[in-house]
Amino acid sequence: MQQLLDQLKQQFGDAVIETSSFRGDDTAVIKVSHLIDVCRYLQESCSMNFLMDVCGVDYPERKDRFEVVYHMYSQSTRKRIRLKVRVTEADPHVPTVIGIWKSANWFEREAFDLFGIIFDGHPYLRRLLTYEGFEGHALRKDYPVNKRQQIPTPISLLD
Repeated sequence: MQQLLDQLKQQFGDAVIETSSFRGDDTAVIKVSHLIDVCRYLQESCSMNFLMDVCGVDYPERKDRFEVVYHMYSQSTRKRIRLKVRVTEADPHVPTVIGIWKSANWFEREAFDLFGIIFDGHPYLRRLLTYEGFEGHALRKDYPVNKRQQIPTPISLLD
């Protein structure tokens, strides 16, 4: 599938920061400013019609502390690709891809809830797994492992 990575480099040039292949998994790291264009290209021109997952990763030692990782699959070609964008802790903004894949909705909400990554343009960006008054983001590496927070009562599961 190196062919797909080469297509991305040819189509988007410097927007593709790096590419790699390992054990059949192809990965492209791209500039966050080109995320929507690259995703739309993958969906429309490369048949990547299924967004399998979106997740956050925390690398506190890096300047660009957070990565948002997208796993895509083409049901017609049976190929998959991993796409990554990197953002800083000071500016953890990524555009939402809900307009391309509706399945991104809860994936993006989960990354917002657990890492504090903000998906600009998301229609309903709020916590998904923790309650609204939860302090911090539980999957950040600097979140205190022994920190306990009281769940306020009553809690509405319907809002």
